Amino acid sequence: MLELVPYAEQRARWPASGRHVMAAYDETSIVVYQAYKPSIARHAVKHARLGGAEFSRERMSWIKPGFLWMMFRSGWASKVNQERVLAVRIARAGFDALLAAAVHSSYVEAVYGAHAEWKQALSGSDVRLQWDPDHDPHGNKLERRAIQLGLRGETLARYVDEWTLGIEDITERVHAERARVGSDALCTPRERVYPVSDAAVAARLGVAPSER
Repeated sequence: MLELVPYAEQRARWPASGRHVMAAYDETSIVVYQAYKPSIARHAVKHARLGGAEFSRERMSWIKPGFLWMMFRSGWASKVNQERVLAVRIARAGFDALLAAAVHSSYVEAVYGAHAEWKQALSGSDVRLQWDPDHDPHGNKLERRAIQLGLRGETLARYVDEWTLGIEDITERVHAERARVGSDALCTPRERVYPVSDAAVAARLGVAPSER
C-alpha cells in the first residue's frame, strides 16, 4: 500500500533541478507506475503480474518511478488506453539491473563517444533510458528531470515474471487527488531521491551528484 503525504511538504524538500530518480522505495523494493486500458489492468491485479491476451511481450513497455510524471503522461488516468494506473512494486535488485543495462534513446556523445558505439550499445540492450522534464500537478514543466525506462525482450520477461512483487490499481486514488490539485489537501506518494550506488552507472545515467 502506498503511503500518501501532502504534496506541499514534499515539494519543499525535493530537488528543484537536475536529473533525479524520484521514487517510493524501501530497503528491498521500489514502486514504478504504468497506465493501461481497464482490461489489461484487471488481469494484472487479479494475477499479480502483467499478462493476458491484450498485453504484448513483443512490444516495449515503459515504466516510470515518478508519480507526477505518470500523472502528466496519463492525464491523471484520463487518456485513451491509460484509464487505469497501476503501482507495480518490484525488487530493488531488478530495478538496479535495469539502470545498469539502460542505454539512452538518443545519442549522447559524452557517454558513448562515437555515434556507432551508441548504436551498438542500443542494439545490444533491452532497456531504453529517457530523461524528460518532470511536471507539477498542473502539468507545468519543471527544471528537474524525470526518468522513464523502456523494457523489451528477456528483460521485460524478467520484470513481469521475476521482479514484480505486487500490483495495485490506484486509479480511484488518482481521481480523488486530481480533484485536489491546486489545494493544500493534495497528497502524493512519499518519494525520495533513489540512490544509484554504482558510481559508473550513476555517471553514465548522468544523475545528480547527490544520488551517488
